[in-house]
Amino acid sequence: MKKLFIITGEASGDAHAAAVVKRLYDMDLDIQIEAIGGKQLKRLNVKLFSDHSKMSAMGLDLKILFDHYMLGKRVADYLINEYKPDLVLMIDYGGFNLNLSKFLKKAGLKIYYYIPPQIWASRKWRINTVKKNIDMVMTIFPFEKEMYEKEGIKAEYVGHPLISQLPPPANRDDFFEKYNLDKSKKLVSIFPGSRPFELKNLMKIFLKARDLIQQKAQDVQFVMSQAPNLKDEIFEKYLGKADIKVIKGDNQALLSVSDALMLASGTVALEAALYKTPMIISYRGPWIAYIVYRLVRCIERVCLPNIIMDKDIVPELLQKDSNPHIIAENILKILNDGIYREQMVNDLSKVHDLLSQEESSKKVAHIIAEDI
Repeated sequence: MKKLFIITGEASGDAHAAAVVKRLYDMDLDIQIEAIGGKQLKRLNVKLFSDHSKMSAMGLDLKILFDHYMLGKRVADYLINEYKPDLVLMIDYGGFNLNLSKFLKKAGLKIYYYIPPQIWASRKWRINTVKKNIDMVMTIFPFEKEMYEKEGIKAEYVGHPLISQLPPPANRDDFFEKYNLDKSKKLVSIFPGSRPFELKNLMKIFLKARDLIQQKAQDVQFVMSQAPNLKDEIFEKYLGKADIKVIKGDNQALLSVSDALMLASGTVALEAALYKTPMIISYRGPWIAYIVYRLVRCIERVCLPNIIMDKDIVPELLQKDSNPHIIAENILKILNDGIYREQMVNDLSKVHDLLSQEESSKKVAHIIAEDI
């Protein structure tokens, strides 16, 4: 029996891993699978070495760093000395996975990386770690394959998992009835992020922008999305006493039925683009972190639809521009300027066309099956 070990770091990676595992199970292979994962892998009866409880965090907090270090040490010991897998599949979560890869490769384990770190965006020197320790990279953007191959790294473009995993747009009338929304009003949805530090930096700004929009537009209603991984007490701490409808666990349907979106930068912007929903993205953090980011980044744009199209489609309001007045002005332009809105929708529709129709999880599963 062949052995596969999968390493993910947060809910999105767990979902992508589960899609691959389903495909592997459909092949009826003689294979044993264990993982660091979450609820979706657990539902497939994959034995979890650890869940994400000490992983879905970011920052320089010493406890976070210590938890990551100890987990990495434990999983390395387990894989090298006990489980001894035929293949380790790393998915996303670059900081943890790239560091761990050094120890696993030194022990002679075979490592594939699906959804690799966005080295093209920042800290390009990390490609040296990939070259030394990763046997194959399975990329989700077409331009990544060429970048890796230029460095002598074996790479395969497998398509973006969102293309096949994203559910179809929700029925607007049904959604509005489900959440008691006013069908006669436009809907602006706020996605303040999926991590506590994002809520801390963006929640008040987005809520203030909402207040400014309401002063100028009476035909608009607002909804706040709560990321499924955020505990209620954490979310409510930053929401405070704000009077706004909160929807939890229905993010993609909400993206698809909204007239405009206020988003924290991240994968959610790509999901919104695939639904062709006009948006702004905004991000703010400590100035020292922003200065460091400016020093290590390799490209000017931060929003995935803009990067994929190599064009400024979506307003990127970062740091000092992450301002309630600027955000409100941009949302009102989306709502009221028909020509501007139509152009954004047309550009967003091209994002899907530039990404492969390949079913990513199926292609990854076939690569794994062939190689082990």
